[in-house]
Amino acid sequence: MKKRFNLDFLMSRYPVFFPFILLLLTIGVNWVLQPNMFALETLNGNMRVFLPLIFLAVGQAIVLLGGGIDISVGGIVSIVNTILATRVGLEGTPELMWKYVLISLLIGIAAGAINGFFIAFLRLQPIITTYATSFLYIGLALFILPNPGGGIPAEIAGLYRTSSPLGIPLAFYVIAVLLLIWIYFSSTRYGKYLFAVGGKPSAAYETAVPVTWIKFSTYVAAGFMAALAGIAITMLSGSGNAEIGEPMTLNSITAAVIGGNAFSGGFGGVAGPVMGALILSFIQNIISFANIGTWWETLVKASIIVAALAAPGIINLFRRRRS
Repeated sequence: MKKRFNLDFLMSRYPVFFPFILLLLTIGVNWVLQPNMFALETLNGNMRVFLPLIFLAVGQAIVLLGGGIDISVGGIVSIVNTILATRVGLEGTPELMWKYVLISLLIGIAAGAINGFFIAFLRLQPIITTYATSFLYIGLALFILPNPGGGIPAEIAGLYRTSSPLGIPLAFYVIAVLLLIWIYFSSTRYGKYLFAVGGKPSAAYETAVPVTWIKFSTYVAAGFMAALAGIAITMLSGSGNAEIGEPMTLNSITAAVIGGNAFSGGFGGVAGPVMGALILSFIQNIISFANIGTWWETLVKASIIVAALAAPGIINLFRRRRS
């Protein structure tokens, strides 16, 4: 029997369809307001600003796929930012910078492992647990750097801000690597387990899937990606601020939801959330260039989350009425 081609089928089979269309629309509007947006310097400037949120969105997407949520990622960003800004300093050497980049990645993994231990092994609620640890991580960041300041050497920050290998912004290479890694992992046994755990954890457990370790691994991955986001945002700003990561948490969740990942788990991927992060970033640009009140940005994000939560119920309602 031939499947009827409709919007429901398209969006369920291809979760990146909606974010792709929305991304084209936001790029078009941004292009009108910023005619030189495709010039190398402007494109590189935009993408280096977008990259920290892309990292966070990818990490959040993996957690959502496993049926969880991580509200602490912004706190991990803040810890990494303050550590780099205070331990490397404006007079630091490249060797010292790379040493603390490695330490920052390990700290991100450790913070994610703490979340994963409480949620996967102790069976605590993800939203409550990560909400609590977010205060712990932000508190540690404030302990490290009570007031904004510190920094990293200008020449090191300049590498992030100006690097365009072969005339292509560095961020595009990073995005390509992230997508290739996801394509590989999603085709492995781990990827199949991840979707199974997020979709139906009880059924996955009955088929000998290591549910606990898969859930644990998603939070470790989110912590690692948050650490990368913290490194990128430190390279971008060149200074430290213990509250720099706090507003990024809601953005990461919104980007993953725009990208087609379901709160219920087991549905979506990474490409969509990358597009979602780009969409949110372009919306922020549009609001800035159009001289619209910044409260519109918060309204748009909140509306998207509410729509994503309500969409399954609305679709089911229409299906019942149609049948």
